[in-house]
Amino acid sequence: MPINQPSNQIKLTNVSIVRYKKGGKRFEIACYKNKVQEWRNGVETSLDDVMQIANVFINVSKGELAKHQDLQKAFGTTDTDVIVKEILKKGELQVGEKERDHDLSSLRREIATLVSEKCVDPSTQRPYPVGIIDKAMTEAGFSVRQGKNAKSQVGECIKLLQTQSTLPIQRARMRVKVALTLEDGDARKKIVEKVLEGAEKVESEEKGATAWESVMLIDPGQFKIINDLLQKECKGRGRLETLTFTATAGS
Repeated sequence: MPINQPSNQIKLTNVSIVRYKKGGKRFEIACYKNKVQEWRNGVETSLDDVMQIANVFINVSKGELAKHQDLQKAFGTTDTDVIVKEILKKGELQVGEKERDHDLSSLRREIATLVSEKCVDPSTQRPYPVGIIDKAMTEAGFSVRQGKNAKSQVGECIKLLQTQSTLPIQRARMRVKVALTLEDGDARKKIVEKVLEGAEKVESEEKGATAWESVMLIDPGQFKIINDLLQKECKGRGRLETLTFTATAGS
């Protein structure tokens, strides 16, 4: 004998839930995967394409619909489109356990890849394979933070590897030559100060009446910053040249 579901319950599968608390109550909407972010980015504009079903729930997984009086009290309206748009805009996207694990795994791999690109083995001056970095991350007890992107977690990861793992690792550095010629002494001084701010180590420096030249070690991320500065401020009278790619003992 078939078991009938209660008529006031709606079962959904393969669903992304957006949860929003307002007026002392929790409201949820059931959306298609990946569509929520597209809607927030303005790529998707049709609510019909975002929503699995055009209803507001108290609990999606149990199929419990929100009562009209609760919607009116919390949102000042019972217009589903108006309410859904507010929930989509301000609500928190819930992620399933399997999806969360997959996202964390992908994020961890991305962090390990970035660390591999930015660091070297001091004895060989060569980068480590991503797999070795990943193992060292485990040894050091590095925990991926899902709310942050990979790039923002790289610095913390490198410091932890240097202090809590047995892997000898150093940040890679670029050796560059910076040269500029400017008649205006004050302007030249300000530009030089900004360039030196991005230096890890100054190896040599030569000053002339109108010219300045230096060989320095920089973080690879500083290359574009210094290059953009020279192009903007020196009007073609500044030059940035890569000499070698090396490693330094600093963090």
